[in-house]
Parts: sequence; C-alpha cells; structure tokens
Amino acid sequence: MPRLFGTDGVRGLANRDLTVELSLALAQAAARVLGASARELGRKPTAVLGRDPRVSGEFIGAAVAAGLASGGVDVYDAGVLPTPATAFLVSDLHADFGVMISASHNPAPDNGIKFFAAGGLKLPDELEDQIEVALSLEKLAPTGAGVGRIRRFADAEDRYLVHLLGTLPNTLDGISMVLDCANGAAAGVSPQVFTDAGATVTVIGADPDGYNINAGVGSTHLERLQQTVLSSGAQVGIAHDGDADRCLAVDENGRVIDGDQIMAILALSLHRRGVLPGDTLVCTVMSNLGLHLAMKRAGIEVRQTSVGDRYVLEELNRSNLGLGGEQSGHVIFRKFATTGDGLLTGLQLLAVMASTGKPLSRLADEAMTVYPQVLINVRDVDKTALAGNAIVAQAVSEAEAALGDQGRVLLRPSGTEPLVRVMVEAADEQTAQHWAEQLSEVVRWQLTSAA
Repeated sequence: MPRLFGTDGVRGLANRDLTVELSLALAQAAARVLGASARELGRKPTAVLGRDPRVSGEFIGAAVAAGLASGGVDVYDAGVLPTPATAFLVSDLHADFGVMISASHNPAPDNGIKFFAAGGLKLPDELEDQIEVALSLEKLAPTGAGVGRIRRFADAEDRYLVHLLGTLPNTLDGISMVLDCANGAAAGVSPQVFTDAGATVTVIGADPDGYNINAGVGSTHLERLQQTVLSSGAQVGIAHDGDADRCLAVDENGRVIDGDQIMAILALSLHRRGVLPGDTLVCTVMSNLGLHLAMKRAGIEVRQTSVGDRYVLEELNRSNLGLGGEQSGHVIFRKFATTGDGLLTGLQLLAVMASTGKPLSRLADEAMTVYPQVLINVRDVDKTALAGNAIVAQAVSEAEAALGDQGRVLLRPSGTEPLVRVMVEAADEQTAQHWAEQLSEVVRWQLTSAA
C-alpha cells in the first residue's frame, strides 16, 4: 500500500482523493498522536488551524476542526493565513501542533493537509507514519469537559505581521515594488506588511474568490508580474505562491531572480555583516552550480540536502546554522522561522536593496553567475534500478570528467512517479543539452529493460 503522506503532507483532488471522511479521520488520528504529550501531562492539547482561500478549504477545514475537537483538542481557528504564519503561531502560542490546509502552488481543485509539531516544525517521517497507523485504531472519544473547543483566532494576522516587521534590520523606505499574492493566503497580510515596512506597493493577484488561486498569477506564473514591474517603473517585483511559503523576484528590467540567486544575495549580505551562522548556506541537490562557486569564492561553505525544505530545516537544526532553501523560492531563516516564508524572504531581500542602494539586477549579478541547467525527465523506467546500474554510473563518470569543475550532473529518481530526472549544468547551454540528452538515452536504454 503506498504511503499516504507525500513530500509535504497529504494532497489530492479535493472531494475525490482528499474527502471529508479522510480529512476527519486524519484529524482524529493526529489528535491521538500529536496530542499524546499534552495528555500525558494531564492537560488538553491545543492546535492552530489555518488554510488558504481555495473553496474546498472551507469544508475540509470544518472536517479537520471537528476531528480535532472530537479527539479532545482545543482548536484555534486562524482562518485564511499563510503556511509560515500557521507554523509561527504554533510556536508563538506554545500550541501542541498545527494544521495547514493548502495545496500550495497547485490549481484550485486540489487541496492538502499538512501538520506541524510543537514549535512549528514540519513532521518527521516517523510521526507521519504514526498518524497513518492511528487511522486504523479506535478513535479517541472523550465526553463532557474532555471534548475540545473551536475558537476563532481573531488576532492571528496581527501577531504574524508584528513578528515579520521585527525581523527587519532596516526599513524599506524608498523602495517601489509590485507584489503578486497569487490570489492566495497572503492577499491580506502581505500588502500590509510591505507597506508598514516603508515600501511603496502596487498589488496584483490579491482578489481571491476561492477558485482563482495560482491562476495566471504567483510564483509559478510570473509573466503578469514582469509586465507590471516594467509598465509601472517599479524597482522590484515579489511573487508568492498560493500558501506564501515561497518567494521569487523580478528585477527592474523584468528578469526573474530565482531562489538560488535570492539565497546568494542574502548569504553574502549576512556574511559581510558577520551574522551568517557558521558562514554556511544549506541548499538542496537541485541548486545551481553557480551558487556553489559563488559561495566558495566568498568563503561560505555550502551543504546539500535532499529536495524539500523540511530536509533543509533538518540540516539547519542539526548543525545550528541559520540560512538555507531551495531554487523554487523556499528560503528559511532559522532565527525567525521554521519553514519557508515568502513574506519574510521578500522583506529581507528588499532590506538589502534599501541598505545598499543597489538595484536588484546589480545585486543578483554580483552575487552569482547562473549556469545553464537542462533537466530531462526519463519516464516509464524502473527508477529503483538506477542506484545499482554500472553502465549508467560509468556514463555519469564520463560526463563529469568532461565537464570538470565547470559543470555538474545529477540523476534523481522521482519520489512519486516512475521516472528518473536527469539534470546537467554546464558553462553553456549547448554543452548542458548535449550531456543531458546523452545521459537520458543511457538511462532510458538501461532502465527500460529493467522495468
């Protein structure tokens, strides 16, 4: 039986894969597992519940709240709120756990449920497995005073906003920006926080109706943001995704600045100020070679993890480090957050612009050179045979030898599909394309016969 939890919670088509019944059962199982410590101490567990504005979040949220309360958990219902805000509030309230209902950058018909442990931390695989096991156990069924209450968390946005403003090293006075909220969870709080920080803000993608989340706007659809930055003469554009745990940027010329470039700018700024813990940046195996080379030149160590911001956070916590993230725009400031936070990232990026007086284009160019990156998905192969295939390994070695220190090869089996991702970086596009195609053919030839 396939594992219910994916790389970031339980996701699927709302009302088909992610049903009311499953949502209720997951909440009841979470009440048992994540509320156990509180019950052992003789008190009632508490949980923070947030969601993005997609329409299915209304009935899924109701089912989750009912499941938690019926399992003896007091619920603080924060309503529509970014994922990082929900995580922050779990810590701020000293709640036992949190639940966020969102499918992030996915289209409106999808939805998902993700859980946060005490402190606002994403769950390790072991706790997710315990929740899956608890789905088949007898449900907790307290009565009388043992039943949980569901309370509206009225000042949730205000607490989060104050927290964000408190992270800034300087104001954003003099910065003109376009902000794309993806018609998502940040539509209320993000324009307010950037305005309060001192920026002049033009807002797009801030009219959620339950159906238009991520539709032609946000970090996965940057065209409208690019056009608005150019037509308005703004200095910078910032884009969130539907649940606002990502941040991508657009410079004054309309060029996209991705998560690797943002991390490079931030790491260099912190390093120069002497406040980058361990003088180390944590990124995933998908980050661009240019980031690695730029950090090496600056005397900053780079540590790599598997894909997923929770693995980045695990390394940050394990090694007591401060900054890490993903090319996709999940950036974690461990001092201030336990998950990727698109609002926090955008604020910190604009703070560097304001303090240096440099345009984003110059900051990005000075920070790193982006190496051409070619990614080919080789489908319908036996991805489990990748690790032990000597011919594939030999082909990779030959490619790496030819590229030297001006290129990089990564072969990675998909976590959810029968495919292998072949990624090659090189100093020029033609070289990257050549080796990516050649390695893809070897993978297809070797692993199709194994399928």
